Amino acid sequence: MKKHLLLSISLLLTLLAHAQQTKVARINVWYDTTAVSELYDRVPVGVELVYSDSSSRQTTGMLRGNLRWNKIQVSTSNGNIRDGILYFNRLQLVKDHYRVTITVNGEGNTSLSNTLTLPYLVGMRFNHYADSIKRNIRYYMNVEGKFSSGRVLPLDTVQLRFRTSAGTVIGQDVLVEQNDTAKAVIMEAWYKANPNLYIRSEVPVKIMPDPELPPPPGQTRPRGRRQ
Repeated sequence: MKKHLLLSISLLLTLLAHAQQTKVARINVWYDTTAVSELYDRVPVGVELVYSDSSSRQTTGMLRGNLRWNKIQVSTSNGNIRDGILYFNRLQLVKDHYRVTITVNGEGNTSLSNTLTLPYLVGMRFNHYADSIKRNIRYYMNVEGKFSSGRVLPLDTVQLRFRTSAGTVIGQDVLVEQNDTAKAVIMEAWYKANPNLYIRSEVPVKIMPDPELPPPPGQTRPRGRRQ
């Protein structure tokens, strides 16, 4: 009986000593590079806890680990994390140089942090699908953005602010009416999150009407005055 008690106490002390030795030593953080965080203000993230004995645990979700998010206390320098999804503020992201720090609170009021750098816009360009603007027909101001991730993605009025020298801006279209005398339209676009990113382009307004198509084979064009 005495031997069994001593053995139990010895095992308990061993387990306690091991538990004290295997504290969280550091954390690693990742974001899902397949998600389009370049355009959307949310992205799946994952946290890995690395212990002092070199063992580790990963969070559920993106990393497919067994560590549930509701079992750890996690905070961020921008926005918040809910069920493995980081929801962030893009304007703050620009101010923080596109870095988000994730912190996990551990035992004894200690905390460990690591930082993500999310992809950011490095340049823009107009990619015009037509070389001139037709009067009374909306012309789509097509803008593409190049990101630090290497992706080239279309940008719209969620990310951009537009201005034109003539016509009327309707959403992301410019409409030049028939009685407008403008011979060209200067288009300008600013990135809302960072107005220093700016582009400008000039597109001529079509003056001559489109050529009249020939009649289908076997048919003749009716005579008379053209309308």
